[in-house]
Amino acid sequence: MTTVPVIGVPINSTLDGMDALLAIVQMPPGIPVATVGINGALNAGILAVQMLAVGDEALQTKLAQYKEDLKKKIVKANEDLAKVSFKYKTN
Repeated sequence: MTTVPVIGVPINSTLDGMDALLAIVQMPPGIPVATVGINGALNAGILAVQMLAVGDEALQTKLAQYKEDLKKKIVKANEDLAKVSFKYKTN
């Protein structure tokens, strides 16, 4: 047993990772596991940093900058996608 937070990362292996996902989320009462999506190691890392940043102002600043950069990347990708032109575009 541990008193530290545990993050479960189900890996896509057999059954497209559903077996791993269900094994993690079906932990018995008293054994909480934060679970991210299948092959969600990046989100697990971000979740861990968010937990650590609660007591670390420098880490909070870096995390906020990372998320702002991520937001800009997503906005740019959406703008670029909106510029795509197809002869028979449906929207």
